[in-house]
Amino acid sequence: MPNSILSSVGYGDYIAVYKFVIFLVLFFLWMPLIAWVDKDAEAVGTRKVFWVSVIFGSAAVTIVIWLILPFFVVGLILYLAALAVTALAYVKHRNSIVMDYDRILTIEHIKSLFGNKDKETNISNSFLFITANKNEVPLPQNKTPDFYGYKVAYSLLADAAWRRASDVILASTPQNYEVTYYVDGAAIKQPAMDREKVNYLIHFIKNLADLDRNEKRKPQMGNFRIRQNGQDLQWDVVTTGSTAGEQIRLKQTIKHNVMGLSEIGLTGTQYSQLNEIRSAKQGLFIVAGPKKSGITTTFYALLKNHDPFLYSINTLEKRIAAELPNTTQNVFTLSDTGTSTYAKRLQQIVRTGPDVVGVGECSDAETARVACELAKDGRIIYVVIEADGVIKALTKWIDLVGDKNTAVEPLLGITNQRLLRKLCDDCKQGYEPNRDVVKKFGLPADKARVLYRPGKPELGRGDKQIICDSCQGTGFVGRMAVFETIVIDNKLREGIRKLETMSEIAAQFRQAKMLYLQEQALMRVVEGTTAINEVVRMFATSKKQPEKPRQV
Repeated sequence: MPNSILSSVGYGDYIAVYKFVIFLVLFFLWMPLIAWVDKDAEAVGTRKVFWVSVIFGSAAVTIVIWLILPFFVVGLILYLAALAVTALAYVKHRNSIVMDYDRILTIEHIKSLFGNKDKETNISNSFLFITANKNEVPLPQNKTPDFYGYKVAYSLLADAAWRRASDVILASTPQNYEVTYYVDGAAIKQPAMDREKVNYLIHFIKNLADLDRNEKRKPQMGNFRIRQNGQDLQWDVVTTGSTAGEQIRLKQTIKHNVMGLSEIGLTGTQYSQLNEIRSAKQGLFIVAGPKKSGITTTFYALLKNHDPFLYSINTLEKRIAAELPNTTQNVFTLSDTGTSTYAKRLQQIVRTGPDVVGVGECSDAETARVACELAKDGRIIYVVIEADGVIKALTKWIDLVGDKNTAVEPLLGITNQRLLRKLCDDCKQGYEPNRDVVKKFGLPADKARVLYRPGKPELGRGDKQIICDSCQGTGFVGRMAVFETIVIDNKLREGIRKLETMSEIAAQFRQAKMLYLQEQALMRVVEGTTAINEVVRMFATSKKQPEKPRQV
């Protein structure tokens, strides 16, 4: 009987082959894990023996339990759970003592595993940082603070360049850093950045700009350059301290192009009016507008409109934005303030005998009175004033000079302007406007049957948005100027002298067919060059309570 029983027992009746294979595979799984922990613990500077012992011990104990338990699946689960818990405990520990970019099993680390492994190498080949001292910065050694700062700076500036951002602002908050791009003059919010990541960025950028890395309260200014695809681009750096943390602003230094009068965006009538100024024998013309409205471009265009071979042209500026050919450009620096004033420096320039003089900034009474007197002595003077409109510019000019008759006597005209974003020609969309909207904005019904607005993003495969290559999804590319201009003739000059309030003078300018800035902007809407929302955005910031009639 016993022999018959033994003869009936075959191979594999005590353990299934597939269970044995699973056991062997998982048994040897802990070997590479222990080897990795042994090597990694030494690299990050933690307790190697302790963590190797923990993982080895947990695996050994659960293997024994697995062999004793009569239920194979239960033992398998216990073994895998022990390996997972001890491995994750080690990962959590080592991530707490290493730098941000050296952490593993984070979202960014997992994404990088499926990313382009050659991207890091491509940085050093196509992209180069150049310090303020004109030294080229190679890709730093891996897993160092400079390496992490390099990567963040590259990622940020490469993205900003692709999106055509002129300014990048990183503002500290208690949780993170808010990132804002300025594209075509408009602020566009970007995803927030981790504080630790921005700290690496600031450390690296300060090194580039030759700033004090330890100074986090006082404002600092510097610059650096990047070289991409053979082209150099300079970025100015401004850092300031705040209660929330250090703030940083990166501003792209864009070379100012000197345009002709016919290129700055004047209408045909406006161009004809301003073009006649060059034939005047003497007088003063005011170029007005708020900051960052393109008034320097207009200022230079008016000066360039005079033939430098027939006229001697001089300027007085606090900062030269571009070189004017065959023009003497004088800079009023901080060192001049100790021995001279802006007005006295202007008088010194006039003594050299120029025919045309450009005053890049007029904000004080002394300069205004000197410019006014010079304009009565056979010279054409262009003066830049910060103001929101033609009427406000005239009011400010009279206040600066101090006497209305004296201020108006040499006045040839005034121009005021704004910059509007232009719709992207590749993705703008036409639509039929609501009649109430047409009526509200006073648009001509026959010409406003179809208006345009930024195009909506298209969806590709997997509902992924297709971003326009021309505007990068903003709906706008570039900017254009719109102008409010008035040329002062004898009739208008006499009217300004006699009328007592600015509202009466404004009515007289209106009779002279001066169109307001909003009207000029809405003409661009009808043409399909810009959108109504862009006009609203531009003028909403300068909207204030109606001013009371003011005597002048």
